[in-house]
Amino acid sequence: MHTAIVTGATRGIGHAIAKALLESGSRVMITGRSQDGVNEALAQLGAFAKDGTHLAGLAVDVRDRASVEVMVAETVARFGSLNTLINNAGVGVFSEVEKTTDEDWHSVIDTNLTGVFYCSRAAIPVIRAAGGGWIINIASLAGRNYFANGGAYCASKAGLVAFTESMMLEVRNDDIRVSVVMPGSVATEFMGPSGHQAADSWKLTSDDIAQTVADLLKHSSRSLPSKVEIRPAKTR
Repeated sequence: MHTAIVTGATRGIGHAIAKALLESGSRVMITGRSQDGVNEALAQLGAFAKDGTHLAGLAVDVRDRASVEVMVAETVARFGSLNTLINNAGVGVFSEVEKTTDEDWHSVIDTNLTGVFYCSRAAIPVIRAAGGGWIINIASLAGRNYFANGGAYCASKAGLVAFTESMMLEVRNDDIRVSVVMPGSVATEFMGPSGHQAADSWKLTSDDIAQTVADLLKHSSRSLPSKVEIRPAKTR
């Protein structure tokens, strides 16, 4: 059984991943920045949990090391162990470099990269003590395919890919498998609502990414798909 933390799980990709894990019988701790958002997500996800002992939630800011350490400790206290970490929490600010503020830069880098570092560092010894498990980081094809007005975001995701691959090499012999999932265009509100559902019909859905994560967790212990790129089958 997977006992998992899914960060940024109050909506979008994280919410879909939490749902898929619950449907498989896993125990899941979800996080989000606001307690109201976490409570709303808990109400939505409760229907997919095996019972009341399989789902919990915390308001966590992954940019705050102390908050992250409480998250890991509370997960172990609630479920008895932790063997799966899904680092999904992320933000995006898109602007020209000369118009990007210090606050915007740090918001993106500290959430998308430093937050993953804090979560992974706190979780590794706990996952090792549980006999091994998984750390899956949700990055983006923007970590390889860069674009204008995305300096902070592209830098954060490129750094996340590099960080993930380095960490994978460090802990693979501890039976901790580390993988990075790099989605292309996904129809969520991350980039803002399009206002036209039909216009997004060619894009991936959050459930597509959740299925990718669920499939990774089913792999034989012999295998480690360390990087997964997933993009829409068509461009429009």
